[in-house]
Amino acid sequence: MSRITVGVNEKGSRVGEDHPRATLTDHDVELMRQMHEEEGIGYKRLAKMFDTSVAQVRNICLYRQRAQSASGWRTIDGEGG
Repeated sequence: MSRITVGVNEKGSRVGEDHPRATLTDHDVELMRQMHEEEGIGYKRLAKMFDTSVAQVRNICLYRQRAQSASGWRTIDGEGG
């Protein structure tokens, strides 16, 4: 069985792209925010570009989702950990 290292918050919960339900990479999230804030691209267009919902794009751009950074690391077994 393989072991992987994942980012965790101060409570030990997985965050960002290491969260089991994450569908976007950390890079995609940063790119999405940059495109919205600096270039003024709207939520609908971003949702199509990143193949996700308008609600998720809005929540990411407003820092309601994916707003935590890893404060530590944890090694777990396999992908399901």
